[in-house]
Amino acid sequence: MSDGPTITTIAQRAGVSIASVSRVLNGLPTKAETERRVMSAARELGYVPNSVARSLKSRRSNQLGFAMADIGNPVYLAMIREIQPVLRAAGYRLVLHSTNADTDDEIDVLRGLGERYIDGLIMIPLRVTGEHLKMFAAARAPVVVIGSVPEGTPVDNVRTDSREGVRLAVEHLHGLGRRRIGFVNGPLDTVPGAARAAAYAEAVRALGLPHDPALAEVGDFYRADGARATARLLERAPDVDALLCANDLIALGALDVLRREGRRVPQDVAVAGMDDTDLATLAWPPLTSVSLGSPERGRAAAELLLDRLASRDREPRVVTVEPRLVVRASTAGDDAPGEPPAVDASTVDTPARDVSARDGSAVGETVGDSGREAP
Repeated sequence: MSDGPTITTIAQRAGVSIASVSRVLNGLPTKAETERRVMSAARELGYVPNSVARSLKSRRSNQLGFAMADIGNPVYLAMIREIQPVLRAAGYRLVLHSTNADTDDEIDVLRGLGERYIDGLIMIPLRVTGEHLKMFAAARAPVVVIGSVPEGTPVDNVRTDSREGVRLAVEHLHGLGRRRIGFVNGPLDTVPGAARAAAYAEAVRALGLPHDPALAEVGDFYRADGARATARLLERAPDVDALLCANDLIALGALDVLRREGRRVPQDVAVAGMDDTDLATLAWPPLTSVSLGSPERGRAAAELLLDRLASRDREPRVVTVEPRLVVRASTAGDDAPGEPPAVDASTVDTPARDVSARDGSAVGETVGDSGREAP
């Protein structure tokens, strides 16, 4: 079987020297007629440039990486939808890596930047360790971190104020007359889990409600774990009348449990999530959720990375995306039925109110768009 055309066969077809073919294929100056003959012969023979060999010479791969905890999480998918076109327009391919929130794997990815298989990296670590901070400082290619890192960390950073998002949600539930507001969280040793736990405690105390430990439960950031954590919370505090969930996947698990126990949403228990992913509009009832601006954060990270590639010596920059609360029927529905209607929910736009003012008042009417706004 033929291995395909080589510079030798191209030189023979074009009637020029091998050196001339090499110069043309590597973009070096040469006579216009020689270039025309070489490129014509290359096309006729079906020559495909060896991008690996080129990258070894230029020490550039024209690829940029995105390392996230779970490629199936719609939060990260919303980011990818914004990151990829920005990078593609600049001539880069996007390489995806799912770490399963394994810190050792994340450190390996950062260490591997020296091998030049990618020219830069966007990373979302759920846990930021001392080893992460050392690797950020020593990275041999540009890195942009999405999520909170300690002040002064020498890395470009895109973040959101999830504590403010929790406050918006708790105040919304309190404004609806809910007084036993439970909280279903992810692991407390993660950056989002710790921040949202602290914000929940602050928010209920600010409203004059007791911070009852029985109303808080910890699981993981997945639907099944959210269901198990919700079941534990309800068993311990059956009088809960509202649930704030640390992400939309947890909220879906909570809705499963409430439906199984015959509790109506929102009449008996109001439910709010965080992230405002695609899942929020497809849930039943449609889910009130705090948007943490996943698309905006993804786009900002891509732009920061390209800017860093163009200007290696500038000071690190921090971009902050403000949260907003998107209100749907899971908290504010007047007559939400107990079962979904017999229609395809993916084809129905769900009215929602976008709430981002400090006083929690509605600042504009929006229409659900399959979760374009998410953390």
